[in-house]
Amino acid sequence: MSTFSGEAHEVTSDDKLWALLSFLLTPLIPLIVILMEDKKNRPFLKHHAVPTLIEGIILWIITIIPVVGWILGPIGFIVINILMGIKAYKGEYVNIPVITNFCKNQNWI
Repeated sequence: MSTFSGEAHEVTSDDKLWALLSFLLTPLIPLIVILMEDKKNRPFLKHHAVPTLIEGIILWIITIIPVVGWILGPIGFIVINILMGIKAYKGEYVNIPVITNFCKNQNWI
């Protein structure tokens, strides 16, 4: 299992489930996680909720683009999010290309 910022943190089965749901039901679940007091400060959840929220917003924007966005956008995001969600459910810290680094540079995670 990976660690967050070089420190070992306990990743509970509840954390893993919320992370999986963040990937599968973005942007709704990540927003809920960020607003829940007992969840938003959990390093594993924060590492996944913030980038998946941004990813979900990007997905909504892509689906506005006629034809290409309607076909390729949702299908690509669904497949990729299922694979990343499975990794998160196994307790791994998953990095979404570009988005996770952006969030880290903004000190959001």
